[in-house]
Amino acid sequence: MKRYQFIYIMLGLGFMLTACKKEFLNKPSENNPTLDTYYNTAEEVYAATGYLYNSVWYDYTDKSFHAIGETLAGNMLTETGPNYDGGSFNNFTVLSTDGLVASAWRSLYKVAGTATVLASTFEQKKSTSGDKDYLNIAIAESRFIRAVAYFYLTRIYKDIPIVNDPVALAGSGNYNVPRYIQSDVLRFILEDLAFAEQNLPTTPYQKGRVSSLSASGMMAKVHLYQKNYEKAKEKAQLVISSGKYDLYPNYEEMFTSSKANNNQESLFALQWIADGGYGYANAVNAYAAPSTLMKPDKGTGYSSVYPTIDMLESYAAQDRRRKWSNMEQGFFRADWKNVNFPNGFTYDTTGTNYETTTTLRNGSRANSLKYVVGPGSNGEKLSDNGSSDICTYILRYADILLIYAEATLGTQASTSDATALNAFNKVHNRAGNFNNIPATSLTADLIFKERRAEFAYEGDFWFDVQRRGFDFAKQFVSKQERGSYTGNGISTFKTTINNEAQLFLPIPQSETVSDPELLKPAVPYYTN
Repeated sequence: MKRYQFIYIMLGLGFMLTACKKEFLNKPSENNPTLDTYYNTAEEVYAATGYLYNSVWYDYTDKSFHAIGETLAGNMLTETGPNYDGGSFNNFTVLSTDGLVASAWRSLYKVAGTATVLASTFEQKKSTSGDKDYLNIAIAESRFIRAVAYFYLTRIYKDIPIVNDPVALAGSGNYNVPRYIQSDVLRFILEDLAFAEQNLPTTPYQKGRVSSLSASGMMAKVHLYQKNYEKAKEKAQLVISSGKYDLYPNYEEMFTSSKANNNQESLFALQWIADGGYGYANAVNAYAAPSTLMKPDKGTGYSSVYPTIDMLESYAAQDRRRKWSNMEQGFFRADWKNVNFPNGFTYDTTGTNYETTTTLRNGSRANSLKYVVGPGSNGEKLSDNGSSDICTYILRYADILLIYAEATLGTQASTSDATALNAFNKVHNRAGNFNNIPATSLTADLIFKERRAEFAYEGDFWFDVQRRGFDFAKQFVSKQERGSYTGNGISTFKTTINNEAQLFLPIPQSETVSDPELLKPAVPYYTN
């Protein structure tokens, strides 16, 4: 498969990783390091794994992140132009030829392939230099990242290839790799995470890095996806009882300020650099922010992905996360200033035109707040196009608490278990939310509603819909209002899914052309 030939990219170190070739070791290049001359210190090794937290993810987090995780779920709408495949994610008309289908595949396999090559390289280094702690940690870190990439891939495409040796594959000339059944992909993921759990430190060796508890927490999430409730509860409890994580007290700040990066709630987050150039910064500020906020300083603020009416109306009346996660009429930030808002930014949808210098009107009269940091007037570092330093949360402690609550509920119709309620209500009542009135009984629907409000716009909610099955997903989607406000009310738009295959995306046509095995039924990866 030609897409796997990305594996040698090691931009953060400024060289091409070709040390896996035996002939290269025998005749080292004058320009490139070898296993004999490099990876001799913790600093050199950790510089390599640092790359796994950044640009390898960019083609996924750039646009696919919202289109797949939020638009399919009915939380957001994408623009109908070519950047978002003509709006195909809005109405489940996604094709194997669509650009975001391919970019998500390419990016996530780039993550997995780079992590695999690094893990293999460090194993080789151990065989010559001995059992060094930093090599063991780096192998575990690489396998953790690989597991997360495969977890996204299997939830997006279901039955997928596992490439355990991309170097051998790239050199073989035979790229015909089969798809493996999802249950085996999930087993492979859990094996990687178990290794990471055993070999990573309980406290990250550097701020922003993952720990053994990050692996435990991700295992809890995978087990919940499998409906293996006892194991999900066990792993979530392991994180909770460690006492090393807690909820961040200011929910809005967590998503609108890079000052909150790598806070006490973050178990795994992607790390971005505003001045790193294209592909190294968090682009959501440019795409999701309104033009009135970003112009004229950056010329961006495209509102190319924004909340649906259904998402906005899904918040309970006392849920403050609606205002913590969204800009709606009257929203104000005193520290966001530009030439048109010298005294602070006001979100104003009262104008009659689509866009003026101070007013705007998109379909739902709202913009998401998450990962929007403003125009840079308050000291936030921005790239030339307005991309930012703010991290992308992949796993938060709030998720661990809600996983514990849901795993305790399991297959029961409801539960009043005190530990489950305590975990749920920590999230539910954060910072005085719901006037500190706790839930007294939990159901699957209540937890689902909580997850929607808590994780909206974080690229994950479609997988919560998906894991409840086709019948639930069909009913949930068919009830949603994905239309737009007009001068006379709502121009309604409804959609539906018609078959179980629509819970997943098609494998990109470019891949099936180069590898016909991908068009065949999935096969087992494991023999026992």
